[in-house]
Amino acid sequence: MYVPSYWDYDQLFKNIDVCIIGSGIVGLNAALSLKAASPALQITVVDSGFLPYGASTRNAGFACFGSMTELLDDLQQESADQVFERVKLRWQGLLRLRAIIGDHEMEYEPLGGYEVFTPADEASFELCRNSMNEFNLRMEALTGMKQTYTVADEKIASMGLGNTKHMICNNGEGQINTGRMMSALIHKARAVGITILNGLRIYEIQSNGNSVSLACEDGFTFKAKKVLVANNGFARKLFPEMDVVPARAQVLITEPVEGLKLKGSFHYEKGYYYFRNVGNRILFGGGRNLDFETEKTTEFGLTPLIQNTLDRLLSELVAPGLKLNIAHRWSGIMGLGSSKTTILKKVNPGIFCAVRMGGMGVAIGSMIGSQAAQLVLESD
Repeated sequence: MYVPSYWDYDQLFKNIDVCIIGSGIVGLNAALSLKAASPALQITVVDSGFLPYGASTRNAGFACFGSMTELLDDLQQESADQVFERVKLRWQGLLRLRAIIGDHEMEYEPLGGYEVFTPADEASFELCRNSMNEFNLRMEALTGMKQTYTVADEKIASMGLGNTKHMICNNGEGQINTGRMMSALIHKARAVGITILNGLRIYEIQSNGNSVSLACEDGFTFKAKKVLVANNGFARKLFPEMDVVPARAQVLITEPVEGLKLKGSFHYEKGYYYFRNVGNRILFGGGRNLDFETEKTTEFGLTPLIQNTLDRLLSELVAPGLKLNIAHRWSGIMGLGSSKTTILKKVNPGIFCAVRMGGMGVAIGSMIGSQAAQLVLESD
């Protein structure tokens, strides 16, 4: 059993005002917001991975806030006000993230977000086209853009896509370098005195009046005055009854592709598949709709069913006729549930949570982190 030394306790585990579980986008933004509001706070961020676990360093780097088919699908379950209020939060979150880090620092590129429709998707495309004016009015009120969504069929050939009959462009979307974004957040957190401890697995948190005990899998316990759980898809390991379902996302990236025309971020089949250029490489991910149950897991890994489908669609849809070699494959863990609305609340005395990003952590993570910090500060 690992027991921290006196020096460890004295420097790392003593007088913690707020311990944040999860060193991803939400956790680090919450820590930065807390420190900005109250510089004297002793804030410690812990994470079970040697890098931020889950999805923050493992996503596709989409600066997106809503494709039409996704939003139309959401409208089957929720009111328009609920759906577009969530879109507003995503949009504001992207603006906040860009302001915190800077477009140059995280290589933000406003190349647009495109939704791809094959000949078999004609009915879906027509539904989108018929809803476009209404959606654009809604979006103008949220973003100030007069034409957020436009039909972009004329760009299909120039992108080099195959089996594609229609495209709809979201003119407000873009892409970022996920690695640079997270490196910048970590640097900013450490620069203001926030402690970040990776490789520390917390398996139980318990309120004790004016403090919270955190039990580690390594066999020791430490205390903090308050705890914020921001580990998204892993939340049920601490709160088994919480409506958060892990959702694995499998991703690949190619070697540099000669003659690549693709520029922008692309969605296919209600966003279950997504692809983009990373310079002259192609990043392609998704496919959990092929096997929802297997992909409801907190285990990282790849499956032949999904990887083979990604390989096939890469050649048939994304970059037909080009020589493609896969450089790397990986997976990340998102946090979903019966609703896409984030769970942001006080769970027990001194214990708070900010989880269930609904696969949109890049967009909403900075706003949720800020809101979580405010919740922690305002609570007795």
